[in-house]
Amino acid sequence: MHSYKSLYKRYLAANTNKSHFACHSHHYWPDITREAVINYWEDSAKMVDDKWEHIFGTMVPQTQTFIADILNTGEPEQIVFAPNTHELLFRLLTCFQPGEPLKILTTDSEFYSFSRQVARMNELSNIEVTYISTSPFHSFESRFIHELKQQSYDLVFFSQVFFNSGMAINDLSAIVEQVPNTDTMIVIDGYHGFMALPTDLSAIKDRVFYLSGSYKYAQAGEGCCFMHVPKSCQLRPIYTGWFAEFGELADEKQGRVQYSKDGNRFAGATMDYSALYKLHSVLELFNNEGIRVADIHQHVQALQAKFLKSLEDLNHPQINSDRLVHHNLEYHGHFLTFELDSAAEVKRTAEWLREQEIFTDYRGNRLRFGFAMYQDLQDCDLKRLLNHSDSA
Repeated sequence: MHSYKSLYKRYLAANTNKSHFACHSHHYWPDITREAVINYWEDSAKMVDDKWEHIFGTMVPQTQTFIADILNTGEPEQIVFAPNTHELLFRLLTCFQPGEPLKILTTDSEFYSFSRQVARMNELSNIEVTYISTSPFHSFESRFIHELKQQSYDLVFFSQVFFNSGMAINDLSAIVEQVPNTDTMIVIDGYHGFMALPTDLSAIKDRVFYLSGSYKYAQAGEGCCFMHVPKSCQLRPIYTGWFAEFGELADEKQGRVQYSKDGNRFAGATMDYSALYKLHSVLELFNNEGIRVADIHQHVQALQAKFLKSLEDLNHPQINSDRLVHHNLEYHGHFLTFELDSAAEVKRTAEWLREQEIFTDYRGNRLRFGFAMYQDLQDCDLKRLLNHSDSA
């Protein structure tokens, strides 16, 4: 099994004796990202105002190309950046006319940036939100598609990998192709899928908006998120920034606000591009080293298998295979989720693990263990880790 630990020397040195299983929440950054931050500072000092030509002429296009290659869209110009996915999400929502009826189909397992926003919108008399339960997962896709066929929706929103379980939709196209109304906006939350599961959007790139960012498996920290925008998109978000007019600034105004003809029609305004420098450095590193998403996924699958094997002899009352939330571990997110009896029990278990220098995280009554490139097989033997802490 290949070891990638040499890419993370600084983070590993800063966290000696810790077993970090919360990479799905805050992934360690490769050492190259430190140099990237320094490069951003140096470029800003050397170029001052002229740095924007370098950022928009070199750094942004190269990062767009890396992302488009990973998603197999062949359309780097359709990638737009923002500091967080909520900013991009809200721009999408403001494409709908205020006060007009708005029907949304989604699931009960979406991350808070979406679920909180639409829950608030659902309080308005003109907005109707329909939630499909992801449980039981073996029937989720058929139930979701069935609902799609019952009535016409203005917005369909679902995750590639669900944050509260790690369960993943194997065939995104199977859902997208069943949306009957071509005017329906389809949005996929790919945050737990991008750079974790091999993802090919080529068949649906003209139909979907795909949201993700650098905080998790892209390994570059917070502050740089992105969205793939369908090439034919002519939507005019009300929540819009002056970057969305790039390429049109010299055109005659014609009496109304102009938008870029590519993904930048959903752009905002000035942001801190040190985050993009970090993302660029990671994607460039992996590209130069020939590290593909399939390689990362295979590495993590081996770690998960070792972890589950170690549970067989551990005989732990909470962390065991009977508590594991799963459907198809061959196509599953990069964290494993254990459903306990209560949120209080989860908190107690997580705190007990933390006392053993084993760091996890939890959502409600579900405890999550994440796996990453900076781990090897012995790092994922939970029985060994607990025995070692007992003898320490």
